[in-house]
Amino acid sequence: MMTRRIQPLLVLLPLVSCSLQGRFGQPLTTIAFGSCDNQDLRPKMWDAVRANRPDLWIWGGDNIYGDSFDMDTLRAKYARQKADSGYRRLLASTRLTGTWDDHDYGLNDGGREYAMRRESRELLFDFLDIPRRDPSRRREGAYHARVYGPPGRQVKVLNLDTRYFRDSLRQEAFDDPVYPGVRKRNVPVPGRDILGEGQWAWLERELTGSKADIHILNSSIQVLSSEHPFEKWANFPDAQERLYRLIARSGAKGVLIISGDRHIGELSAIPIEGRSALLYDLTSSGLTHTWPRPRLEPNRHRVGILTVQKNFGVIRIDWSGPVPKLRLELRGEGDVLHQSWDVTL
Repeated sequence: MMTRRIQPLLVLLPLVSCSLQGRFGQPLTTIAFGSCDNQDLRPKMWDAVRANRPDLWIWGGDNIYGDSFDMDTLRAKYARQKADSGYRRLLASTRLTGTWDDHDYGLNDGGREYAMRRESRELLFDFLDIPRRDPSRRREGAYHARVYGPPGRQVKVLNLDTRYFRDSLRQEAFDDPVYPGVRKRNVPVPGRDILGEGQWAWLERELTGSKADIHILNSSIQVLSSEHPFEKWANFPDAQERLYRLIARSGAKGVLIISGDRHIGELSAIPIEGRSALLYDLTSSGLTHTWPRPRLEPNRHRVGILTVQKNFGVIRIDWSGPVPKLRLELRGEGDVLHQSWDVTL
């Protein structure tokens, strides 16, 4: 199978401004994304994000730490996040999209068993400024797609919902010095699902025959990394393989996965049957907090090194050639560059 060469380099308001409206028809050249932002923790990294002048900000989940069955509690925490002055400055010049993970969903490690998922979904869509008449409001779940840029230079962002329809996890006792204090791990369970049949059908429609040149799959949990004990697509091996087959069968150009959740940053890559390019998963987490101590975490798919500092992701797109070229970056406080990779999808 042919694969592309990669080169690791270590190293709000809902009002839209006039300048932002004027850029709607322009191709995206800089996309920033991140996850795991506790509304009560400081310092924030919004000024560092804004220094990259992103055309689009993508929330990767854990946009607040709600963890409640009380919608007033979640609503108040979203309001606190949205009122942050740095975040408001970012949204004054940057478009917005995203998905959720478990803590903003309302239940740690939660899936479809969460009783308040419908009410919580409405709060998420309000936070993302999704219009009341948007078609995604009329179906269950938080999945939705957005297309940016003119024909020939289009980016489609597919915000997956890995919570609303997800089957339960299976856990077992766990003791590993790599993860001090972690006493349980999630284990693979064949036959269980993440997306639900309605979302699978939607995803196939959005990918198959799509005219976009780049497709970003925004998954709150990691898709490729499979050796750690926490939440991941590998806990649902049938769903993971189904996603790989769907990506290959769709023929969609330029597929890139972004993820969060883990309080680390890393890039993973695998070949998948039926595609000449590698499939990448760029993980960025977290914006306000990470694991308290560095560690060596196994990931046989990792490209480069593990980033344990606070971080956000940046995707830079070069449209000058016949095929778009991407530079993937993990950046941190003070806009420090942790790692970067040049890739062709």
